[in-house]
Amino acid sequence: MIRVAVVGAGYWGPNLIRNFAACPDTELVAVCDRDEDRLAKVLRPYPGVDAIDDFDRILMRADIDAVAIATPVHTHAPLGVAALEYGKHVLVEKPLAGSVAEAEQLVHAARQANRVLMVDHTFIFSGPVQKIKQVVDSGEIGDLYFIDSVRINLGMFQHDVNVVWDLAPHDLSILDYLVGRLPRSISAFGACHANEMAGIEDVAYLNLDFSDGLLASFHVNWLSPVKVRHFIIGGSEKSIVYDDLEPTERVKVYDRGITISDDVEAKRGVMVGYRTGDVWSPHIPQVEPLSKMVAHFAESIRENKQPITSGEAGLRVVRILEAAQRSIKAQGGRITIWDDHELRRAA
Repeated sequence: MIRVAVVGAGYWGPNLIRNFAACPDTELVAVCDRDEDRLAKVLRPYPGVDAIDDFDRILMRADIDAVAIATPVHTHAPLGVAALEYGKHVLVEKPLAGSVAEAEQLVHAARQANRVLMVDHTFIFSGPVQKIKQVVDSGEIGDLYFIDSVRINLGMFQHDVNVVWDLAPHDLSILDYLVGRLPRSISAFGACHANEMAGIEDVAYLNLDFSDGLLASFHVNWLSPVKVRHFIIGGSEKSIVYDDLEPTERVKVYDRGITISDDVEAKRGVMVGYRTGDVWSPHIPQVEPLSKMVAHFAESIRENKQPITSGEAGLRVVRILEAAQRSIKAQGGRITIWDDHELRRAA
C-alpha cells in the first residue's frame, strides 16, 4: 500500500481524496488544507483520515510515502520540491508549474531524490484517449497532417491563471501523448474581457508548427454560451474525431481523405482524388480516468518506473504554455520553442 497525503481540499482536491481512498493500492493517510472548516466537511466521509492544517507536518511524517498537490499553480513548485527533498513521491495537479524554470526545478528535484514525479493530466487515462493512442500508434491513420482542438464553455473563471493555463493543458497533454515531441514554434492570440484590469485572458487561439507538415490549433474560451469538447486528428490515410460530450460514440474513425496520383504530370496539375469510405466507432470501456491515474501513480512508485504523465511530459506542456503566453503579449508573434541546435542535440 502506498500511503498518500492530499494537499489542498478545494475544487480538485476532493476528487483526488475520493479516488485515493477507493484505490486498493493506496491508503489515504492525511489531507492538508489551511481552511479547517473545509477540511472537516471534505473528510466527513473518511473518519480515519487525519486533518492537517500545516504542510510542514506532512513533510515530517514518516508514514506518508507520497503527496498529491491540488493547490494554486504558483504553489506547485515550492510544495513539490519540498516534498521531493523530504523523500516523498509527488503527484501535481495540472499544469506542473507556473513557469518553465519552476517546472525544471521540480524535474531536477525528482531526479536528485530518485522519486516519482507525475502530473495529473487526467485525460491521458481516459478510455477515448487511450483508444486514440492505439489507433495512431498502429499507423492506421498514416502520417499526421493536422490536429484541431476546441475546448470552450461559459466559465469557470480563474483568478490566478488565464484561460490558456487553465484549459489548454488538457489538450496539449493529449497532443504530447500522441506526438511525443515539442513543436518547433507557436503563435497565439488572446483577449481579456471579464478581468481586463488584471490582464487575464479569457479567450485564446494557439497555432503550433511542428516543421514537418504537422500543424496543431487550439481554441480555449471561458465566454462561450455553449460547451464544446472537440478534438480532430487528420492523417494521410484516415482521420479521428473525438467528441468528449458525445454520450455513446465519443471516438469515430473516418476512412475519408484525398489521394494524389504518383504520375509526375498529374502532380504538376495537382490532380487530387477524394476518398470516402467507412466510419466506425470503437468500443470504449467506461472507467473513471482519475481512478486509472491514481492506480498508475501507485504502480509507478511500486515498480520504480517513469509514469506516462511524467515530470518531463509536464515540463513539455509548460514550455508550450509559457511560449503561448509570450506570443499573446507580443500580439501573436511567433515564438521558437526548439531551435536547430536543440533539435540536433535531442536527436
